[in-house]
Amino acid sequence: MANETNDLAGALTNLLNTGGTLLQQSIELLNSGLKSTSQAIEPLGKSAIDLAGNATNALNQTLQSVSAAIAPKK
Repeated sequence: MANETNDLAGALTNLLNTGGTLLQQSIELLNSGLKSTSQAIEPLGKSAIDLAGNATNALNQTLQSVSAAIAPKK
């Protein structure tokens, strides 16, 4: 009878250890995925901001050229 109790306790311990390991690995996988996603989005955000700035500069230069062409010459 004592042997069966030890086997049950060992099996329960192994089951809990396995469950804990699976949970820990799942959390690490989720953490890694979030980190990778944020590292991928960061350069895209910078590129979008740079693109918006360049578009604004191009529009400004275009408006200056049109204004210079329309303005009366002195």
